[in-house]
Amino acid sequence: MTPRVLGWFTARPGRPKLQKAGRFFQDLPALLLGLPFLALMGFTLVAAFTPTANLNRGEVGPFTLENLRLAWASANFPRLYWNTTLLTFGLLLVQLLTVTTAGFALAHMRGRWKDWAFHLVLLQLFLPPSALILPNFLTLKALGLTDTLTGVALPYVASATGAFLLRQGFRQVPKELVEAAVMDGATPWQVMARVLLPLVRPHLAAFSLVSLVYHWNEFLWPLVVLQSPEKRVLSLGFASFARSAESGMEWGLIAAGALLVGLPMLIAFALFQRAFVESFARSGLKG
Repeated sequence: MTPRVLGWFTARPGRPKLQKAGRFFQDLPALLLGLPFLALMGFTLVAAFTPTANLNRGEVGPFTLENLRLAWASANFPRLYWNTTLLTFGLLLVQLLTVTTAGFALAHMRGRWKDWAFHLVLLQLFLPPSALILPNFLTLKALGLTDTLTGVALPYVASATGAFLLRQGFRQVPKELVEAAVMDGATPWQVMARVLLPLVRPHLAAFSLVSLVYHWNEFLWPLVVLQSPEKRVLSLGFASFARSAESGMEWGLIAAGALLVGLPMLIAFALFQRAFVESFARSGLKG
């Protein structure tokens, strides 16, 4: 269906059924794209609450919490949760300081090098994290920070994505507000804290959610840095747990472990979904 036809459906006044049909056809591609992920999520939920013996026979139910209990007892989940929470939220607090100050500077600094500085920040977005594993690891080894959560967090203290997102948010604030605050004698820190930050809260919420989800699920970099079992994060602990369960064809146990790992982030996304979508819409990013 062409955009012209969709526009006819949605633009005709007084025809609610046609407008609903137009909205349905507009959302249909996203729905089709999301179906495989919804099917995988549905299977994980069913498998997590179905006994493995019944699941292997192709039976669904009876639903029970046994898989969750066995998965919790099979790995040191309290310790894994603590390490992951300490890493992700501690890193987020530092990132919020760095990205807000960087975004403020990129949005309001003056001079001939203003655009060049912004372009240099954007260049970092073209570098995949895997390409920096070796130099980052050698740097951590020289600093004596291998096998530490600080070493895992250090390469992510500065985020080009967050700086770009906050820059877009700060630039959308009317200049008259900033000029009025400066005329009243506000310092740059006071302008940022009292005028700008309350107006870019959706951007901060979106960046926080992206950062938490990414570092909560990150596997490769913690695998390189961490060696001690007591310092493992959820992604490493679940990988070890899944390997042992997979050898016994315990698919229900694996699904229960995956649910325990991903449930906190699913809840966070459900709570902040509106702020997440709104911030990217305001930033000018197109999906």
